[in-house]
Amino acid sequence: MRKFLMAAGIGTLAGLVVTTQVAEPLLAQESAKTTDVYQQLDLFGDIFERIRAQYVEEVDEGDLIEAAINGMLTSLDPHSSYLSPDAAADMRVQTRGEFGGLGIEVTQEDGFVKVVSPIDGTPADEAGVEAGDFITHVDGESLLGLTLDQAVEMMRGPVGSEIIITVARKDAAEPLEISIIRDTIKLTAVRSRVEGETVVLRLTTFNDQTYPNLEAGIKKQVEEAGGMDKVNGFVLDLRNNPGGLLTQAIKVSDAFLESGEIVSTRGRNPADGDRFNAVAGDLTGGKPLVVLINGGSASASEIVAGALQDHRRAIVVGTKSFGKGSVQTVMQLRGEGAMRLTTARYYTPSGRSIQSLGVSPDIVVEQPRRAAEEAEEADVKFKARTEADLRGSISNDSLTEDEIEQIKADQEKALAAAKLREDDYQLAYAIDILKGLSALVPSK
Repeated sequence: MRKFLMAAGIGTLAGLVVTTQVAEPLLAQESAKTTDVYQQLDLFGDIFERIRAQYVEEVDEGDLIEAAINGMLTSLDPHSSYLSPDAAADMRVQTRGEFGGLGIEVTQEDGFVKVVSPIDGTPADEAGVEAGDFITHVDGESLLGLTLDQAVEMMRGPVGSEIIITVARKDAAEPLEISIIRDTIKLTAVRSRVEGETVVLRLTTFNDQTYPNLEAGIKKQVEEAGGMDKVNGFVLDLRNNPGGLLTQAIKVSDAFLESGEIVSTRGRNPADGDRFNAVAGDLTGGKPLVVLINGGSASASEIVAGALQDHRRAIVVGTKSFGKGSVQTVMQLRGEGAMRLTTARYYTPSGRSIQSLGVSPDIVVEQPRRAAEEAEEADVKFKARTEADLRGSISNDSLTEDEIEQIKADQEKALAAAKLREDDYQLAYAIDILKGLSALVPSK
């Protein structure tokens, strides 16, 4: 028994020795890391003091510290940044849907400003700025080496003033100079209309107005069409929509779903993850749905497209989306400034992350470019003469006036559909899908 107790005691002592031997190096490593951090902070203080005392010109200490903070954040990823008090105020205004500027959503890539998408109806859109353009110069000054906020600041200016931006475009041999007149940007979050028997819902951004505008647009267009029975389906157009508020993306997705997960977010700590689910109530009554996306569809747009695609609620048509699958949290700081920090990735209901990959359409449809000569030929084609235009042609007396009028109305619809294919091939393709689906449904 004594031998057993002695052995147990020796075992316990050996265990304590081993534990101590393992713990001491770990504590030493942790202590070394802490010392390292303090040394780096001392180094930062030394550099700051030397700049303040010896730089060739006097510097503003506040600007210097803000630049250091922003440099720290922008080194993490393209979407983390420091927002000065003015920039934070501008961001709050933008989420309400009205602000001054050019009307483009931008990010930074390879040291240049990249256009995520121009916003519908804004000066940049009307001037011909396209998703994927790289802005290299503003009024002749290079943007290379500037932070995104600095580049955006260069593009700001009084309403009515002119700015000339130089852009590098993928399919252009030479850089393009585009003149834009700055204006107050009033965002119409949702534009709705009826094309034939299809309701088209064009979403330009995800701000506080988006879901209320969507709900009102669906109601208005269904009423104008003569009721839901007269509608063969809906097109949700998310092309060149740069995203916005996560809460609005969830509400828009929920507008077309009865149940199930919409999106989940996962941060560094698994406990910080969130899941967002749909509640009953499809605003379209389950009518067929086509979602249009392209390379300018980012962030919140991708959440909506991914959720509706995973639930097989919609057919996604167009080209691959932008691929921004990260979540930014805006944190208020002392002094009215703010910090935009990437805190999570978001995942579609099937568990896929689209970060850097984008949402792939179910049906890939490119938007063909039309040269001016092709456009003229198309206009001539739609005005071609027919038998009825010939002098002395024989009239058709085998039909009643009502039947003739109905045939003419059908011809006008077909002509309008053909014209739409010339103006917006991707949208026309989406509408044709809905026509095909409605043709398969037996009439009641």
